Amino acid sequence: MGMTQAASIQFPRIAPCGDSALVVELSDEIDEATNQRVVALAEALAQRAISGIVETVPTYRSLLVIYDPCVVRGRGLSALLLDLLAQDLSSSTTARQLTVPVHYGGEVGLDLDELAEMKQMTRLELIALHSAAQYRVYMIGFAPGFAYLGGLPEQLHTPRLAVPRQRIEASAIGIGGKQASINSVPGPSGWRFIGRTPLKLFDPSRSEPFLLRAGDRIRFRSINLEEAAHLDAAVACGKTVEEWEAL
Repeated sequence: MGMTQAASIQFPRIAPCGDSALVVELSDEIDEATNQRVVALAEALAQRAISGIVETVPTYRSLLVIYDPCVVRGRGLSALLLDLLAQDLSSSTTARQLTVPVHYGGEVGLDLDELAEMKQMTRLELIALHSAAQYRVYMIGFAPGFAYLGGLPEQLHTPRLAVPRQRIEASAIGIGGKQASINSVPGPSGWRFIGRTPLKLFDPSRSEPFLLRAGDRIRFRSINLEEAAHLDAAVACGKTVEEWEAL
């Protein structure tokens, strides 16, 4: 697509995604205001319980709307979505903030010392900077419950590894470019990892399998090995150890 053609795209833009989904693009920029509109649109659709909509998936700047074409047609759904977007959408869900305990370093925090050296910081300085920021959950994706976080301090922006590792454990705390993350399940990754949390982002045995949702806020809290072991044992027994606050 040429530059002139790309510049002519008007938002919101609705495009088919296969024969049973639409993608609603709200911007070509990634920012908090756009992401909040994405979350608000998803909530508005959930509140209206529109017949035929199967699922919505918020992303950084767009919403995937999956529907049953035997119940609702894409053209009619597109018109409905445009009508909704013409309204003053605002999130009706109470904003949530979760304090995430992190044991920095250790077997999972493979890149902590190298990152500190790259940034010309001590370990403690890097941990203090990382844990002082407030992060926004922009989207859940890649793997069940995987959280993409915005708000990483600029000093910690770091390119991903040239060669991904084949296995990173669940609950690892990562940095990839301008983003931060929390792993949800074990798997390969090219992100750089600085620690782990005892919290489980994905647990299919819970009534709500996903701990986080788009729009949540995150703060990290540094914990020692003893507290990490205590929380690991509590989580393994099915106890709720999350520290939620209403914003």
